[in-house]
Amino acid sequence: MPATDAMSGENDRETVLRGVLDKWKAGVDAHEPQRVAALFTEDAIFQGLRPYSVGRPGVAAYYDSQPPGLTAAYRILETRDLAAGLVLGYLAVEFSFADRPSLHVNLAVLVRRAGADWLIAHYQVSQLG
Repeated sequence: MPATDAMSGENDRETVLRGVLDKWKAGVDAHEPQRVAALFTEDAIFQGLRPYSVGRPGVAAYYDSQPPGLTAAYRILETRDLAAGLVLGYLAVEFSFADRPSLHVNLAVLVRRAGADWLIAHYQVSQLG
């Protein structure tokens, strides 16, 4: 495959991820848990820094429990096409708080095409160190 085709694929994957993750960030930053949960599939596996949940209600409850003033900043580190309509993203995320030091985590997400949209089907946070 020519280099331009590979670069185009990488750019397409990043565009897909940014389309979902920019909305996720906006919902987190605005402390709107239902808005965040709507970006996930109905059966999404969600692993924050607490025991995992399955589905949008668990995602909404997790973000509802976060303190006001929480914001997220992310940087895409790696992307992969796993299958048609399925993109893997590996990210560095900094969660900032109004009253304590920032939290740096790694985040793996699988986003899946759902009609004209892309939704998060799997979300896995890891805290290194």
